[in-house]
Amino acid sequence: MKPIQILLVEDNEGDILLTKEALTEGKIVNDVHVVRDGWEAMKFLKKEEGFEHAVTPDLILLDVNLPRLDGHEVLEKIKNDKELKMIPVVMLTTSSSASDILKSYGNHANCYITKPVEIDDFMSTVSGIEDFWISIVQLPSKSN
Repeated sequence: MKPIQILLVEDNEGDILLTKEALTEGKIVNDVHVVRDGWEAMKFLKKEEGFEHAVTPDLILLDVNLPRLDGHEVLEKIKNDKELKMIPVVMLTTSSSASDILKSYGNHANCYITKPVEIDDFMSTVSGIEDFWISIVQLPSKSN
């Protein structure tokens, strides 16, 4: 079975480490690619400027609060791009702001999850994302 390609767009090093650990402990073989700001995320997805050999992810985990381009801007660009819009985007963020949630769904986020503060809860949440989006949901096939 081919590994599932996951793009993690996160600027917090601790959350990057915890997310990667939770995904490593999961039952699904995956490759996690990390970019630390919204600008890098778009370069990765468009395969530009140092990311020419990047893979097209099967799933994107996107933080709202990012430098250069915030998560809302990245989400809007993804969902308005005919080549990227079918990739599921999970907003995984510390923000529980009603306006962030509304804006995310308005920009066609596939789901919005507030990161739990407790480490065990965080690990369980990330594992749940993987279980749902990779084991249960039928994802569209990709051409590359």
